[in-house]
Amino acid sequence: MIDIHADKPVLIAGPTASGKSALALHIAQQQGGIIVNADALQAYQGWPILSAQPSAEEQRLAPHALYGAVAYDGAFDLGDWIAAVTPYLTQGTRPIIVGGTGLFLSTLTSGLSPIPPIPDDIRQAGNIRDLAEMIAALDPETRDTLDLHNRMRVQRAWEVLTHTGHGMAYWHALPASPLLPAENATCIVLDAPKDWLTPRIAQRFDLMMDMGLLDEGRAMRPVWNPQHASSKTIGAADLIDHLDGKISANDLRETITIKTRQYAKRQRTWFRKRMADWHNLPISSTDLSTALRFLP
Repeated sequence: MIDIHADKPVLIAGPTASGKSALALHIAQQQGGIIVNADALQAYQGWPILSAQPSAEEQRLAPHALYGAVAYDGAFDLGDWIAAVTPYLTQGTRPIIVGGTGLFLSTLTSGLSPIPPIPDDIRQAGNIRDLAEMIAALDPETRDTLDLHNRMRVQRAWEVLTHTGHGMAYWHALPASPLLPAENATCIVLDAPKDWLTPRIAQRFDLMMDMGLLDEGRAMRPVWNPQHASSKTIGAADLIDHLDGKISANDLRETITIKTRQYAKRQRTWFRKRMADWHNLPISSTDLSTALRFLP
């Protein structure tokens, strides 16, 4: 049983479609608090259904923050998120910080490396640079720590190296003070095994379609730009291809569900390596009423 103290922040990590938002809402309804987004792509406007942002109904049940807070053509990196989340650590309402971007959450509890801001011209150059070319340019120490399938992480590392002359590994080795030490929060990572998660991912895609995913894509089609950070939302490019008649509805479903399963696998690996000391909650078979103990 995990003790949830009403006066301590709660951090919730987990793979996509594992029920993180539902858990956060359950805690908020039991004890109060504001649910704060820690998912890089859920911060953007434009793709609320595809990025699985909490629905309007869910957001009416408890206060939410940092969902759809950034323009679809804007930029929002780790430093931006740290700056945005900091006020919620000091205000009166207890934050329940939830998301699938493990780097956001781990940086919150381990500290932010003092990397200088990246100039716009370097960021724009990274937006149009080939992924393989950026990977090849990285220092070996940094390359070995990255998910090389994650363009956003690779591009960030390339930008830092290009601007500072030092790789991310160098900056991460420097001393850093955490904004929220793990011992001052309740840190939970959802353990969602593949066999349980796979059908949920397929079911969630079908639910997205019922919620109006095609209409969301049609609304974004006139402003579509694959270089926008928000366009990295899993399935966005495939949805545009479908609307342009390049792939069928069946292919759209299969492609997005496969990419989502692959992403969930990378998330699970990341959490196992980086969050081994967090409370592990086996969500596939757990009754929340017996897994969590709410304390004053």
